[in-house]
Amino acid sequence: MKVRIGEGATTEEAHAIATALAEHLGDSVEVVAGDAVVASADPPEKEYPLDDDLGPTERERRLREELADIYAGGPEKYRDRLSEQGKLFVRDRLDLWFGDLTFEDGRFANFDTWHPHSPEVDEADPDSRLPADGLLTGAAAFEGRDVNFMANDFTVKAGSMARRGVEKFLRMQQRALKNGKPVLYLMDSSGGRIDEQTGFFANREGIGKYYYNHSMLSGRVPQICVLYGPCIAGAAYTPVFADFTVMVEGMSAMAIASPRMVEMVTGEEISMEDLGGPAVHARHSGSADLVARDEEHARALVAQLLSYLPDEAGEKPPESTTVPPRYSPEGIDELIPASPNKPYDVHDLLDRVVDAESVLELRPEFGSEIVTALARIDGRPVGVVANQPTQRSGAIFPDSAGKAAEFIWTCDAYEIPLLYLCDTPGFMAGSAVEKEGILEQGKKFIYATSSATVPKQTVVVRKAYGAGIYAMGGPAYDPESVIGLPSGEVGIMGPEAAVNAVYRNKLDAIEDDEERAAREAELREEYRRDISIHRMASEVVVDDVVPPSELRAELAARFAFYEDVEKSLPEKKHGTVL
Repeated sequence: MKVRIGEGATTEEAHAIATALAEHLGDSVEVVAGDAVVASADPPEKEYPLDDDLGPTERERRLREELADIYAGGPEKYRDRLSEQGKLFVRDRLDLWFGDLTFEDGRFANFDTWHPHSPEVDEADPDSRLPADGLLTGAAAFEGRDVNFMANDFTVKAGSMARRGVEKFLRMQQRALKNGKPVLYLMDSSGGRIDEQTGFFANREGIGKYYYNHSMLSGRVPQICVLYGPCIAGAAYTPVFADFTVMVEGMSAMAIASPRMVEMVTGEEISMEDLGGPAVHARHSGSADLVARDEEHARALVAQLLSYLPDEAGEKPPESTTVPPRYSPEGIDELIPASPNKPYDVHDLLDRVVDAESVLELRPEFGSEIVTALARIDGRPVGVVANQPTQRSGAIFPDSAGKAAEFIWTCDAYEIPLLYLCDTPGFMAGSAVEKEGILEQGKKFIYATSSATVPKQTVVVRKAYGAGIYAMGGPAYDPESVIGLPSGEVGIMGPEAAVNAVYRNKLDAIEDDEERAAREAELREEYRRDISIHRMASEVVVDDVVPPSELRAELAARFAFYEDVEKSLPEKKHGTVL
């Protein structure tokens, strides 16, 4: 490098300038006066060679000791109890899920309040250990996908949430909003830390912001929650806000209040299992989408679930290699009984339509009159909404209507095409279902079907009576196609009900029993011809009637053709139904 100075400078001044600059810049310097180089200097040699094998200092060794202490979790006595409860220590759980983490944030949260290396702590009390403030957050690779994660450490005050942990949780959610990566919540929390609630409960950036962020993330990126313990009060809202919730048998529970609090408030004595265990939420509330046998099974279920989902809204869900169905489509026609009232298991139909081993049914024990499942046809993910004739003839009840609406809404958010398999006598009638909100839940089902903009295919498998055909993606609900099997029927009601409603008085007037029975059978057959799928196809109500053995190929071709269909909703802020 050359530096020019005035010609009046002395030689000593030129050398001083060259030496100072070479040392400061770490480069050779030539000082020029006029046209001549009057001084030069090279940078001083390093005190050690650049390739010298340097090692960690005592400072770094001390830091690693601190990290190892943080990784040990809360008091040892609480960690020892985990095996009795059949669950893993949180860092062993993260190792099961991810192996090496991409990174972890906030490892030193609350360090100054408990660790003996902190200048603010004279002597550490084992019972006051708060490593990472009991909540771990960061990023990791899961089954080849980048994800955001949080996990409670139950050895730290029963996984309770306090100020620093809450801050970490919120930062993780905010990162997910920005980076468009799925979120995994590995929950094992007793709720807010009551004795430390100042600074995190009601603050603008406190625990209440969890659920605001959940709402903002909803439909933006997949949120999947796995419950590993009794999640109470505020902690119980994360699983119900998530898109999908997995509970683990023998350890999971969630409830708005603990059994002790329930007894204080209501006088009811109840166990945690009976209050909010997996059976309660899988069969009665519908809050659990899946129930795992153990920790390893929970991971496997989430891996399967995520394989159907994109990283974020607007992306297509991942495709996989085509797999033939479990059983040949050739047997579909024999599977479907001719009588609309004779049951068959719709899972047997799915085994002949979708790729083998691709069905992941959600909420199977809740609202079981409708099957909601993720599956694949020719490697493409689809969301299946299918009436289940083995359960109350496939009639639509409030629970099954609400379940279907939420499933459709979720599939639509993540660009998963919908397949409706319609075989229903319609919405259930009666005083009991009216009290349970059949109209309210039914409208949500119809609204979700109406508003979904993903490709939709509807198959009239057998009976499609009443408003059931509306909710199940009928011709008026903008499906890409409605196709029927030869067993299909579409009408306001079934033949028996119709004949009874229209001709009851005339039939009762026929005194001869045999004559009356013959006339009733004749009227039923006339009515069935009017509602047959051939009549519907003749009037172009449905797009086609296909041989049952060709159903899988027909659906695969139509889903492929409509893969990039563009659909829109009227311009508005949002609807008011869901």
